[in-house]
This record gives sequence, structure tokens and C-alpha cells, in this order.
Amino acid sequence: MNITVLFFLGLIIALVGVIPPGLLNMTAAKISLKEGYARGIMFSAGVCVIVFLQTYVAAMFARYLSNHQSVIEILQRVAFVIFVLITIYFLLIAKSEPKPEVDPQSRSKHSRFFQGMFLSAINIFPIPYQAYMTITIASFGWMEFERTPIISYVAGASTGTFVMLYFYIFFFDKIKNKNFTSQKNMNYIIGTITGIIAGVTLVNILMEL
Repeated sequence: MNITVLFFLGLIIALVGVIPPGLLNMTAAKISLKEGYARGIMFSAGVCVIVFLQTYVAAMFARYLSNHQSVIEILQRVAFVIFVLITIYFLLIAKSEPKPEVDPQSRSKHSRFFQGMFLSAINIFPIPYQAYMTITIASFGWMEFERTPIISYVAGASTGTFVMLYFYIFFFDKIKNKNFTSQKNMNYIIGTITGIIAGVTLVNILMEL
């Protein structure tokens, strides 16, 4: 597949993964509100450096798994069950709870950059998420595990993460009181996203039978 298409594919997949309010995007938004957008941007840049490395590691892991089809089949079935359970939890079980306030203290731009790297490093969700999505893309024949396609996809994922953090930075003040950012509605959004992923996984499993 064209590397430009892979870039935008990585961008979209990363965007979806960062849409729900979480520690990284909420911290970026609040740093910007309290200390100015420049520090929010520096924090986001630090996050994206780690995301680049995490996505690259995920792609390498996916390449290894691609040579062990039996392992992939097992992981696909496990992933399907996990995504179904997550979907059920967020759509039917999860209750609305107030999100803890993040109160970043005033720091320099450089310290915000390293803070972004640190918080992103302890957030390991992108690795299994990107590994699974990369395997799925490759299974449809949309990606080859070679250096150029991988770098293009990884760059797209990093850019997608930055775009969503950028969105939170500049629009959080306008959307923070809107209904769609309530915990209850965000549960529905997360549940819908994981439900779609579960559906794609099921289709992929059935195609391989």
C-alpha cells in the first residue's frame, strides 16, 4: 500500500485511540489553560516522542507475530473476547463518576516536555493497541512489515496523537461543559469504539476459518 495512505491510516487509528478523555489529553489541555499553549504544545511533543517509539515497538512485535500464524489466531480470539467484555462494561455496567482534577504546577517548557515523555511512557496501552491494529491491517494486505511502510505508519500514529492533543489544548475550554464530555456519554463513546473493533475482529476471524 502507498506509504501516504499508511501514514493517514496510522493517523486515524491513533486519533481514535486518543479521543476518550484520559490522563494525557486532559493534562495537555489543563497545562495549556493554566500556563499557556506553548507549554501545552511542549508537553504534547514529549508525549508524541514516546508514542513514536511505542508504535515502532508494537509494529516490530506485530512483525514477529506475523511469522507465527497460530499465535495470531489465538490472540485474535482473546482480543475479540476482551473487546466484547470492554464494550459490555462501558455500555451497560460503567457508572458515571467525576474525573479527578489534574492540577499541574508551573514548570518550564523543557520540564513539561519531559513530563509528557514520562506520563506517556507509563501509559503502555498504545503498545498492545497498535500491535493488534497493525496485525489487523497486515492481515487485510494493506501493510507490509518493511522499514519504509512501518516508519510511515508510525509517523502517522505520532502525528495523529499530536493532532488530538492539539485539539484538546485549543478547544477544551469550549467543550468542557458540553454534554458529550460527561463521563456517562464518554462511556458510550468508548463502548461504541471497542464494539466496532470487536466487530472487525470477528469478521477477520470468520474470514480465516
